[in-house]
Amino acid sequence: MKAGDIMTRKVSVASPDDTVESAARLMARVDAGILPVVSGARVEGLVTDRDIVVRAVAAGKPVATCTVDDIMTEEVHYCLEDDAVEDVAKRMGELGVRRMPVFDRSNSLIGIISLDDVAAHVQWDHPVADALRRIAHVSRAPRSM
Repeated sequence: MKAGDIMTRKVSVASPDDTVESAARLMARVDAGILPVVSGARVEGLVTDRDIVVRAVAAGKPVATCTVDDIMTEEVHYCLEDDAVEDVAKRMGELGVRRMPVFDRSNSLIGIISLDDVAAHVQWDHPVADALRRIAHVSRAPRSM
């Protein structure tokens, strides 16, 4: 199985000039925990729900005027759509990341792969895999706002 087979294809993005507040509202609207930060066709970084909480809210920055560029993670770890899911999961574990942008061979952003995506599709029989599948199922359930 390849990353492109299980990734989320509909990807919302933020601009470096967007406010943290607008990025957070977009995340809430599309139920995402990560937004690639795109300028033109280039992914310049990632902003996560954790970045917003730790680097903006907890730091006392004014989210209505602070920009995504001020708090985003600039180092982008990614995979390619034809990378094996096992390899992607291993790399995510080594890097300690829960989500990763997925690019095609033309370096275009085409999706996001998450631990939930991996957990929902693992085919091995083990109590840990069962727990991951249950967690993925719960995290994919619609939430009321």
